[in-house]
Amino acid sequence: MAKQLRILSLGAGVQSSTLALMIEHGDIPMVDGAIFSDTGNEPKQVYEWLEYLKSRVSYPIYVVRHGNLKEDSLKEKFLKLPVFLKQNDNSISFGRRQCTREYKITPVQKKIRELLGLKKGQRAPKNTKVELLIGISKDEMVRVTRSRDWWIDNQYPLIFDKQFTRQNCLKWLEERQYPLPIKSACIFCPFHANADWLKIKNNQPEDWKECVEFDKDIRYLYQEYALKHNKGDKFKGVTAYLHRSCTPLDEAELDPHKDQMDMFNDICDEGMCGV
Repeated sequence: MAKQLRILSLGAGVQSSTLALMIEHGDIPMVDGAIFSDTGNEPKQVYEWLEYLKSRVSYPIYVVRHGNLKEDSLKEKFLKLPVFLKQNDNSISFGRRQCTREYKITPVQKKIRELLGLKKGQRAPKNTKVELLIGISKDEMVRVTRSRDWWIDNQYPLIFDKQFTRQNCLKWLEERQYPLPIKSACIFCPFHANADWLKIKNNQPEDWKECVEFDKDIRYLYQEYALKHNKGDKFKGVTAYLHRSCTPLDEAELDPHKDQMDMFNDICDEGMCGV
């Protein structure tokens, strides 16, 4: 028997929040529910905003969690996020990135399977169709992807139905007198632009302190893990940082005019963070 479902993947940032409210206004066809995947490390304002959204929409918003990204990284002694790695020759590379899939995409898919009534390991019946709405805007089209599951159809209404950019989303919210959400991303995400780090430093002192401490922790953690799991001297001297300059976060120059790329759009292409 065919099973149909229409779900909003809710990041609780500007774009996906606009999409959530557009659905409530009838500008986009109704969904069966929205799913917010919590890494456990969002800014306090995001959790407050999520509660606000719950009060403004008529459909259910499910909150799911795989674990706590920061605590799991420190406990398991394996960095699950793409930190910056400074090599012995001063070249810079990325650490392994599995945070988006493990802490965002997989929990959403697990919840979808639960809503479909599928048991662990059970295959989706033929003709099953899940429309998964994702809040990527027109200025981020590089992040448009197909689902790895044949029965999930990733849809991007802000791009293909509304042709909205992020600025269009902000305008839509302002015209309807909604408060404006902040960008949804882990407080210590290495893909932060300098402007994002500055906002945390200037406006979120507790979060900033946590980020500085975590930045120090990952240097010891990466060295321990790399030397344990790799033979030879390949990783000796390799140092991990949260900031792209490969300097300690509390010493990094946070000049917003010196950002050369939008790391969410240019690199984080799975479309689940920052929206």
